Amino acid sequence: NKMTKVAYVEWQDGLSAKSDDWEIIVEQVKDAKADILVTNEMPFGSWRPVDHEYDLEKAATWVNENELSLEALSSLDVNAIISSRPVIFGNKLVNEAFALVNGDYKILHHKHYFPSEAGWHEASWFEAELDGFSVHEVGGLNVGVLLCTELMFNEKARHYGREGANLIVSPRASGTNIHYWEAACAMASVVSGSYVISSNRVGKSERHIPEFGGVGLAYSPGGIRIGNTGPDNPIKVIDIDVEMSNKTKNQYPCYLKYL
Repeated sequence: NKMTKVAYVEWQDGLSAKSDDWEIIVEQVKDAKADILVTNEMPFGSWRPVDHEYDLEKAATWVNENELSLEALSSLDVNAIISSRPVIFGNKLVNEAFALVNGDYKILHHKHYFPSEAGWHEASWFEAELDGFSVHEVGGLNVGVLLCTELMFNEKARHYGREGANLIVSPRASGTNIHYWEAACAMASVVSGSYVISSNRVGKSERHIPEFGGVGLAYSPGGIRIGNTGPDNPIKVIDIDVEMSNKTKNQYPCYLKYL
């Protein structure tokens, strides 16, 4: 029964691929010996939607920081990476989840649900260009993406489970209240029969609002927490057992049909 090793992380806000922090990450990823790495949401540069008003100049800087870092991501010692990045579309940004598999770029998903509050004014910065929530094959696993707030839409996790996802990934940029995310990850794994892995940002943005809470999370099918990152363990690895995931999909409550 072949296991797939998946790494998840908590990475600093303001990350640059030219920094000492990045050199440490390169070594950590190498030591992890994972098959797939799941990063936090839009990992490079400072978090930008702190102003209510969309700022094209700040948006363009952020887009460039993440685009220029694709090469650095590709050169990490891991076969497949799942991440997200801001991309300019029309008058707004999209938050595009993607996979890099041996350097090849594949679009997985566009974020559809956006918070609008102090520190997270994403609704005025982002829209979705690509429709839908599709399962993709990445590194031998069937993967569904729920970007941060999307994890609160439990019906999407159920949908991914029905579509055969073994793994739901939730790159996020969430604050210091971890309880929401623990509950959301647990429920997503319960209703989907999938493993759920979420990586987060950590540290304060340039204006000190928001403060990101770190704590990457890993849950096995059925809502059991099997690991989390912390300041002393910013990268963790779990084993994904596809057979176990598929078996769970035939059990309560996954087998229940929608009305």
